[in-house]
Amino acid sequence: MSKVQFELFRMRVFELIEKADRGDWKSAVYDYTMIASIIVSLLPLTIKSELAVFHITDRITAVIFIADYLLRWLTADYKFKKAGIHSFLRYPFSFMAVIDLLSILPSITILKNSFQVLRLLRVFRALRVFRVFKVIRYSHSFTIIGNVLRSSRESLLAVGALAIGYILVSALAVFTLEPESFETFFDAIYWATVSLTTVGYGDIYPVTMIGRIVTMLSSIFGIAIVALPAGIITAGFMTELEKYHHKEK
Repeated sequence: MSKVQFELFRMRVFELIEKADRGDWKSAVYDYTMIASIIVSLLPLTIKSELAVFHITDRITAVIFIADYLLRWLTADYKFKKAGIHSFLRYPFSFMAVIDLLSILPSITILKNSFQVLRLLRVFRALRVFRVFKVIRYSHSFTIIGNVLRSSRESLLAVGALAIGYILVSALAVFTLEPESFETFFDAIYWATVSLTTVGYGDIYPVTMIGRIVTMLSSIFGIAIVALPAGIITAGFMTELEKYHHKEK
């Protein structure tokens, strides 16, 4: 295989492993196969008992995930749109590559049960839940949501900082006014968070009049603070949806 043919091969592999474009049925089959593999690999988490069939499916899906990881690493320069070795060095530390690696680790002990050291990696079986995040890569809807979060990150960070500040101030106020109702400052932070989100579990609550007034104010302002991210995300989602439809046309 010549260098040109190899580059054409890598380009086609990259087109296949990325989200399918309209008309590219091979890429669509790859996407659906990966989604089905993710779902099958998560089925053992829904049942407490271990079935023999799950060991077989786990081996198969582990091989699929490893192959997908290697193919994406092989085409990392197309992903980052930068030639050179830097793309291949950068890829293992990208967010989705880390998710891919965490989803592969739980299956290592099944492939190599004879090694005592690898048996320690059984704790990574709990990391199998990270395979859910792999679905993000194959969904246009999740891509739009990701674009919304990236474009609105400054506004969301500002609202997050406001919420954290409000929680700390409310916790400090109620902890000072009612030290007998809250044993630690963490209990006050827990109460402030619950009040901010208007959940109100009722396990910790103030009993004095001034403490209840603080609770009412915290709940009222909490509604406004919690509503801000919803408005920001909705506005950004509508903008991204218009861009997506315009691109499709």
